[in-house]
Amino acid sequence: MLTPGKGLQEQVSTWMVWGSAILLALSVLGLLGDLLWHGWAQLSWSFLIAPPQNAGREGGIGPMLVSTSLIVGLCMAVALPIGLGTAIFLAEYTQKDHRFGRLIRGSLDVLAGVPSIVFGLFGNALFCQALGLGFSILSGGLTLACMVLPIVIRTTEESFRAIASEQRLAAAALGCSTTTTISAILLPAALPGLLVGTILGLGRAMAETAALIFTSGYVDRMPESLLDSGRALSIHIYDLAMNVAGGNPNAYATALVLVGLLLLINLFASWIAEQWTTLHQLPNS
Repeated sequence: MLTPGKGLQEQVSTWMVWGSAILLALSVLGLLGDLLWHGWAQLSWSFLIAPPQNAGREGGIGPMLVSTSLIVGLCMAVALPIGLGTAIFLAEYTQKDHRFGRLIRGSLDVLAGVPSIVFGLFGNALFCQALGLGFSILSGGLTLACMVLPIVIRTTEESFRAIASEQRLAAAALGCSTTTTISAILLPAALPGLLVGTILGLGRAMAETAALIFTSGYVDRMPESLLDSGRALSIHIYDLAMNVAGGNPNAYATALVLVGLLLLINLFASWIAEQWTTLHQLPNS
């Protein structure tokens, strides 16, 4: 709000901030509105569970939902333990000016900027060919784990570093070991940051296309194991929009499902963080 006491520069800054927020909100609403307008009519229970037919023009996305769940689940199952361990090492066992720590952080920054198609070629060369996994859900999940590791590690590390040092000193004064301090005090306090990294990683993994084309494959049947090829939702959208004449209606519907899943994951993670924070603050109230 503008007040007479504010200077012109502060008023302009205020309007720029509000304008940026409104522009972002309008962009999101426009995207959701476009997906709803073109894809809502195609949504039904049978669309969610049925296999695709006629090259995806008809039928549903059941196999793609299962493949996406397996790929993303495998990705996070690999990335979260490694990312959490690396973040704890960087935040609690090394200083910011430590040479080895700087090398790891620099490597993570480089990995975060690598195009996804490069990860796809890397995953194809290592997991599909060198390790003999072929085009499979396992290859796709492991490739995505390499992609989301920088996000998970850096957000979790910053969350640990944001915790007041007084908590560490208090734990040391009570005779707590480093392991106890991390597991019982620092990790619960850093959980919101870990959830943020998880959400960002999930978002990138679920929306990824280029890397999965070279690793998980194009097959649109129901996968029977992690070594089967599986088509993710993002690849299905790309295929319907680019390679299948008349596939746009189902492409919009599939995109609407993908965005809906991302929104549900965000809401669920926010609810967990809120409940965890409430429980963590109860003893102090």
